[in-house]
Amino acid sequence: MSSGSSDGYVIGAEEDANISETGGPLTKVLIPGIPNESNGEPSAPISSCFWEWKPKFNVHYEKAGSENLGSPPVLFLPGFGVGSFHYEKQMKDLGRDFRVWAIDFLGQGMSLPLEDPAPRNREEGMTDKNNLAWGFGDESEPWASELVYSIDLWQDQVRYFIEEVIGEPVYITGNSLGGFVALYFAACNPHLVKGVTLLNATPFWGFLPNPIRSPTLAKLFPWAGTFPLPANVRKLVEFVWQKISDPRSIAQILEQVYADHSTDVDKVFSRIVETSEHPAAAASFASIMFAPQGELSFKEALSRCQTSNIPVCLMYGKEDPWVQPIWGFQVKKQVPEAPFYEISPAGHCPHDEVPEVVNYLLRGWIRNVESQGLVALPLLDAQESTQINIARDLEFIRNGSKKSVKVRFFGSKFSLWDKISSYISSQFGKLELKT
Repeated sequence: MSSGSSDGYVIGAEEDANISETGGPLTKVLIPGIPNESNGEPSAPISSCFWEWKPKFNVHYEKAGSENLGSPPVLFLPGFGVGSFHYEKQMKDLGRDFRVWAIDFLGQGMSLPLEDPAPRNREEGMTDKNNLAWGFGDESEPWASELVYSIDLWQDQVRYFIEEVIGEPVYITGNSLGGFVALYFAACNPHLVKGVTLLNATPFWGFLPNPIRSPTLAKLFPWAGTFPLPANVRKLVEFVWQKISDPRSIAQILEQVYADHSTDVDKVFSRIVETSEHPAAAASFASIMFAPQGELSFKEALSRCQTSNIPVCLMYGKEDPWVQPIWGFQVKKQVPEAPFYEISPAGHCPHDEVPEVVNYLLRGWIRNVESQGLVALPLLDAQESTQINIARDLEFIRNGSKKSVKVRFFGSKFSLWDKISSYISSQFGKLELKT
């Protein structure tokens, strides 16, 4: 049987004995795996770079595919607590076809400051590990006097990065926090965005009110993530940071957010631990947690993107314990024309857990947008309507073994029953995973 896609990357398809939601046989589609360098399969080389945005503000980023002149540019934004390293599997694969970049947000990854934003007095001593931490002094350095690791800072960071480093509008993809920033950025800068892909995007960020949006309410909170940290906040941060930066805690979180525990997360784990040991990590974490909300809510940002006709694509891991499928369906309800791919089994970070599937879908969606619809959406035949709902089993080879992942495509004719049935099946899926 021929493949159900026109993007040229489906190797083949065959009928399977499984039954789809429509009662017919579930089509099985064989897709490429991630390039295996140990077998001599070519992958795109990744370059690690630094860009000085402002004095003392050094942004780390990675890039691949620079030689693919004229190809679509793609920018990846990471989730909370990780960095560009979390997109290594996208860089190596998609960098063979596109020009790709991934950045570390300021205050995270390798974009942590190179100098102490609020040094301690020498008299305080440097006797224990806590006293080695940066940002716990009584006065901030001039360059950090207005520094807050907020959604608005990251939005500005992305804007200047695109303007000064990439130099043209991009397809922007974000996971978790990165999904919120991607949507927020696109809403504020539609002229710099060709399309947005949300990977289990968090639908909210920040606990404190925005001073522009709610000036009176904001005045009730005397500190909102600036440096230096108030004395009463420092003790709390030291206590909390000691708990959450413990390697055992990091391992437990990774086990929670990855649905398939056979996924190799050793490299991700080691990079997170390495970042947590940076002297600026604890104070940066405090600034992020106490930073005000953005001027736009997630829903408002999505509405602006819709008004600006920015293409949006949704890819959500079904077994995500944090951003459950219901949040993706809320986005789909607001933007019914956006293709929605529900991936199972996959958790909060589908791009790292099932990169073969995410890369296949992202590659196909970009080609669909670039061709203005002449190339069919991934999983659809050219003659199939984008209004329908379908399911496919996507198969690929990883480390010499065959793996299978179920992907449901929700078209523009999306109903409340689709939401309910998916939620019910996800709860049964969790029970099966536990057993």
